[in-house]
Amino acid sequence: MPIIEFTLAPGCPYIEVNQLLKATGVCDSGGAGKMLVADGLVQVGGVPETRKTAKIRAGQIVTCGDARIVVRAAEAGDEPA
Repeated sequence: MPIIEFTLAPGCPYIEVNQLLKATGVCDSGGAGKMLVADGLVQVGGVPETRKTAKIRAGQIVTCGDARIVVRAAEAGDEPA
């Protein structure tokens, strides 16, 4: 199972699950990400996620198919001015 590490943008406390799937290359678009969620193929913390735009925060692990995405917070020095 490939592990993908994703770092949130500075100042952003979350990313929507469909956009996370797109940003990590698990799917081609946010719409495709919504379809994966609707089909029951996405889990957050080992629990099936049914909300297409669920807010994923630092420390959460999202699984879709054989991909596992670990979400990290932006580094302290990366904060916007």
